[in-house]
Amino acid sequence: MLPNGKPVNERLTLFVLAGVQFTHTLDFVIVQPLGPTLMQTFMPNISTATAQYTWLVAIYGIAAAVTGFLAGFVLDRVNRKYALMTLYAGFCVATFACARAPTYWALMGARCAAGAFGGVAGSVVAAMVGDIIPPERRGRAMAVIAASYPLAMVLGIPFGLQLANMFKWHTPFFVLAGLGVIVFCIGAWTLPPIRPVEVKVNPWAQVKEICSHRVHVRGFALSVALLFGGASVVPLMAPSMQFNAGISPNYLFLIYLCGGVVTFVTTPIVGRLTDFHDKVNLIGIFCLVAGTAALLLTNLGRVPMWVALVVSTLFISSMSARFGPTMALLLNSVEARYRGGFMSVNASVQQASAGLATMGAGFLVTNEPVTNRLIGFQYVGIMSAVFMAATYLLARRLKAIAPWASAPGVPAPRVAGPGTLVNRIATGSSGTFDVKEP
Repeated sequence: MLPNGKPVNERLTLFVLAGVQFTHTLDFVIVQPLGPTLMQTFMPNISTATAQYTWLVAIYGIAAAVTGFLAGFVLDRVNRKYALMTLYAGFCVATFACARAPTYWALMGARCAAGAFGGVAGSVVAAMVGDIIPPERRGRAMAVIAASYPLAMVLGIPFGLQLANMFKWHTPFFVLAGLGVIVFCIGAWTLPPIRPVEVKVNPWAQVKEICSHRVHVRGFALSVALLFGGASVVPLMAPSMQFNAGISPNYLFLIYLCGGVVTFVTTPIVGRLTDFHDKVNLIGIFCLVAGTAALLLTNLGRVPMWVALVVSTLFISSMSARFGPTMALLLNSVEARYRGGFMSVNASVQQASAGLATMGAGFLVTNEPVTNRLIGFQYVGIMSAVFMAATYLLARRLKAIAPWASAPGVPAPRVAGPGTLVNRIATGSSGTFDVKEP
């Protein structure tokens, strides 16, 4: 139901929003398995091919971070539907431009535009779920939206790889742009318009307060470590599987298919565990598994197919498992009055972190002449493991000043501000909390 009381078809709305999120997610991840092909097509200098490829991946996240932060000032002041449709139209055009890119720099520009439009569109999708779906069903609604990532791994990447192998690397982008046009038409016809609420707070003052709050600062640091731990390894996984582990390009899709299936199965299990157990403890367990898997993955030599599948699947599923309890910890630690702005800024922090992590990995890795084998990939694994450990330590630091955020089933108190001792009645609870921020 809309804020003005008008009924809305929740299932159809969620279907469209999930379609937007799925195409945006697939557009982001499809470049990763196409890495070997793009490197051979656009980057003839083998010694710099890996670095150039990582820049191609990173520019998407960096563009999304910049535009996402800027959009945080205005998105609450415009009609949600019109904002989403405008951004999604730009995303579809940019994806088509990727398919038509004749040179490396043309593809770079198209990827930058796709990230700028698609990243902000993803933020609007989450905001519309909060506007339309009531709190008692919001968790299940967000689970539908969040399923876009494993679905992209299970359905989109293998299908895209097969299209690229059967035709050319352009084909997945043509198909994705066509799918985007279909989703756009359905959304333009069915999505309900949501008028902006009256905003009385100065946006600059609000953003300054969001960025300076001590709880938020620790949350941003946690997000940086979370993204650096995975984004440093994931973009180079396909090239390493082909050039280091010796997996045929025709079987690369199995890496993503197995990882996506296991992630799709484990995601709801992780969600239930997050609701009933201490979130920081879960973060520690998943980071330990993911860090170990990252070290194994980045040190693989020529191995049988089943070994590559086991190691890559363990890495993909454990890396994804970290996000559930970490995002729940962040959401619970932030006051409701800050939550929308915090999540917008935090999304920009995550996108920028992913881009910088990918670029950092590119500086550590070079290609061996003739064989294209990745040299120095083991150092990326060490970097990933260090940030996995940092994720757990930073989660503990956040818990230290927001202990309610990690406990299962405990609502967050309302905190007046940094450096104060206050008693506040928690929203939706009859109890009070004594909170002291050091």
